Amino acid sequence: MALVKFNIETTSQKVTTEVKAGAHTFFIDEPKNLGGNDKGANPLNTLLGSLAGCENAIANIVAKEMKFNLNGIDFKIQGTLDPRGLMGDASVKQYFETITIEAVVDTDESNERIQELKEKTDSRCPVFNILKDTNFIKIQSTWRKK
Repeated sequence: MALVKFNIETTSQKVTTEVKAGAHTFFIDEPKNLGGNDKGANPLNTLLGSLAGCENAIANIVAKEMKFNLNGIDFKIQGTLDPRGLMGDASVKQYFETITIEAVVDTDESNERIQELKEKTDSRCPVFNILKDTNFIKIQSTWRKK
């Protein structure tokens, strides 16, 4: 199978970045108190949003393969980091130390089937695996029935 390429183009003004991804445009920005225009989520929240979006997309693919009755998934994702690292303190990690994922699955399936969906989704989600495979970030993920 041929590799698939993903492309974006950006333009930036101070800390505001306009991202063009195919026919879509979105902004990555900082709040006004950090020099931004607050036109979009900050880069770290955007990363966490990408994780949720990727997990959801893969879960829907996997659910179809499993013949799993998936009505929807709501995610709460929290990343923790020490901001001193990104402010220049070389003794502090400048990336997330932990990521906690809480998924609430809208389904009539059993808890065992939900766990099977979770495991298959996590194993196939590119964003989840990029973060997990760094071996620096502790990821805790729980999925439960709504």
